[in-house]
Amino acid sequence: MNPNITLLGQMISFAILIWFSVKFIWPPLIKAIEERQQKIAEGLAAADNAQKNLAQADAKVADELKAARAKANEIIEQAHQRANALIDAAKADAIAEGARQKALAEAEIEAAANRAKEDLRKQVSLLAVTGAEKLLTREINANDQKALIDELAAQL
Repeated sequence: MNPNITLLGQMISFAILIWFSVKFIWPPLIKAIEERQQKIAEGLAAADNAQKNLAQADAKVADELKAARAKANEIIEQAHQRANALIDAAKADAIAEGARQKALAEAEIEAAANRAKEDLRKQVSLLAVTGAEKLLTREINANDQKALIDELAAQL
């Protein structure tokens, strides 16, 4: 074999291979690569959008939590105010009831003191009448004695 013819044959076959590759293999390969690049770019864009949406959702959740905490604090504050109002009302009621009980007790004490004074007056009158009766040595009937006692009690 002649090396030049062999070399020429290899060059021709290589040229045919290059032509065949450029004509039939290269365009679908480039097209598949471009499609793959486009899919990857779309996937990355979707991932970026998902991250943005996740960040927005996190921000929205944080806002909702903040609003819920504020509302909870407001409700707790209202409950404290209501409890304090109830306690104040109960204190006022207790003070009023205590004052009423004290007034009743004072009135009862005053009535008892008046009754005791009246009894004391009657006893003193009875003693005075008894003493006067003994001094006069005369008998007084029951009606006269009661009238005399009442008169002396009224004077005392």
